[in-house]
Amino acid sequence: MKKRIVFATGNVGKMKEIKMILGDLGMPVVSMKEAGIEADIVEDGTSFAENAQIKASAVFEKCHDIVLADDSGLEIDYLNKEPGIYSARYMGEDTSYHIKNANLISRLEGVPDEKRTARFVCAIAAVLPNGEVLHSEGTIEGIIGYEEQGENGFGYDPIFYLPQYGCTTAQLEPDVKNELSHRGKALRAIKEQLRKYCEEGAYEDTDRQ
Repeated sequence: MKKRIVFATGNVGKMKEIKMILGDLGMPVVSMKEAGIEADIVEDGTSFAENAQIKASAVFEKCHDIVLADDSGLEIDYLNKEPGIYSARYMGEDTSYHIKNANLISRLEGVPDEKRTARFVCAIAAVLPNGEVLHSEGTIEGIIGYEEQGENGFGYDPIFYLPQYGCTTAQLEPDVKNELSHRGKALRAIKEQLRKYCEEGAYEDTDRQ
């Protein structure tokens, strides 16, 4: 069977970004769903990097391809870096991001721009067929806006404002967002590590377990 990269996520918006950035590695990049993999993963790490490795390792046990996973989130300084590693689960996993975003904006009511500093953080772990684990991380700095703006992003993008660009990350064109974003930076960093690994001939087409 042909070599491939399996990304441990079911997030359609995230997969679109991932495929745009990793598309030139010369092998298919598929989601867990596209790979036919189901896994009930408990993310009990204490950092973005730990959670990324937990997810990648759990999926790797089911396919033994190159498996990537990310853990990303929003850190708001005024709120003691909440929601942090709990970003996806903040106010409940099934709660819409419109509600989550509105809640965060309300918690910052009356807080001036200079104290609304925040960042997106993304940690990526890649488990290789030989069991080796690679890591990368990317961040983007901004502030929390006063209302949702933009349709191009997902999650907390509509409230993450970039003063130097005069817009939120949800208002950026996809190629610009991929260039600037925390996930884009982390993906490009892990891509170079994967490219080196593949060029060394360590990952050949083999029958997967």
